[in-house]
Amino acid sequence: MKDILAQVLRWRDQGLKVTLAKVVAVEGSSPREVGATMAVNELAEVAGSVSGGCVEGAVVQEALGAMGAPEATLKSVGIFAPGDDSLVGCARTVTFGYSDDEAFAVGLTCGGTLHILVQPELPSFIDLLAEKLRAEEPLVVATIFATDDQSQDTTSEYFAEMNQGVLLPNTGASLMVDSKGEIFGTMGNADLDRVVVRDAVAALEHGRSTRRHFGRSGQSRAQEVGVVFEVYALPPKMLIFGAVDFTAALARVAKVLGYQVTVCDARPIFATKERFPMADQVEVDWPDRYIEKVGAELGPSDAICVLTHDPKFDVPAITEALKTKVGYIGAMGSRRTHSERLKKLVATGIDPEELRRVMGPIGLDIGATSPEETAVSIMAEVIAYRANKNLVSLKDSQGPIHSR
Repeated sequence: MKDILAQVLRWRDQGLKVTLAKVVAVEGSSPREVGATMAVNELAEVAGSVSGGCVEGAVVQEALGAMGAPEATLKSVGIFAPGDDSLVGCARTVTFGYSDDEAFAVGLTCGGTLHILVQPELPSFIDLLAEKLRAEEPLVVATIFATDDQSQDTTSEYFAEMNQGVLLPNTGASLMVDSKGEIFGTMGNADLDRVVVRDAVAALEHGRSTRRHFGRSGQSRAQEVGVVFEVYALPPKMLIFGAVDFTAALARVAKVLGYQVTVCDARPIFATKERFPMADQVEVDWPDRYIEKVGAELGPSDAICVLTHDPKFDVPAITEALKTKVGYIGAMGSRRTHSERLKKLVATGIDPEELRRVMGPIGLDIGATSPEETAVSIMAEVIAYRANKNLVSLKDSQGPIHSR
């Protein structure tokens, strides 16, 4: 949504009707995640994507029908039969999936199923949303995508009722919670608002969009209302310790993936902006001291990579990193180096179980040798760790790190 919001507001200010189409549930394989949004105006102009190209044409047709677009526009995208006027202006969830009959007609040949909320009315707080996003303020937008006694079931059967035109109360209602806990908008029920705000704050802390189900008045064990939480968090932070060639490569890859990168080294001759122009910050400090300064700001989406390869830096840095809530901690070095490092950490009084948080040797076992390949290996592990995917890390494999 963030990348298309400016275009949405331009269309609205030009007096054009705009419909939002948002991914609210995914089954099987899909190229886009929950929260991916496409906007369509009444002239059939499009911004954004919900499937990487698979079902965009069909989604455009749904969006135009929902907003009651002019007949000429409908015909231009292949809609020749008049739609149901009772559905115009109503939010609803539609399903696009793979079957022998529809695979080539719709285009979702990846084998997955997408459930997409079509919203012909923009949220009441959309201008404030744009303002806060321009200011890079973290926030969450929560939207009801279904209200039904079976909304805990995200299968195609559950959404079939809505595809037949059965509209359920409050579908499309949304509220926004900012980083200060201020609330804008409503779900239409004060008790539901309260629990949605609570879960929105939790989603913001974890930095990932998600989906939840509640009772119509916010009951935690009921499953009548489906809500999607779109998280707009600050960029995740990556702290890289050690001003070495691997650091430069890792900083470049991390920036491409949207991280705010800090490079830190205790040696001023090496820790310079000229050597690491891709980094957002270059700090001259001892790694453990710097982590102590900023550790309270780190959360589950952030990462610490210790590339110093020197016990006098590594051990204190890892010790401080373990005191934080940072999501990923990785340390460079051979298996022998890391084994010795762990012994030193245990000798300082750290619980061996706590050391399971440390990914060392750092990176996935993909046969990386160059700094650039190693950077890809490390970032792949960071992504997998954040997504809770079990891939083969160097930490869990055997044999030399660099096979020849």
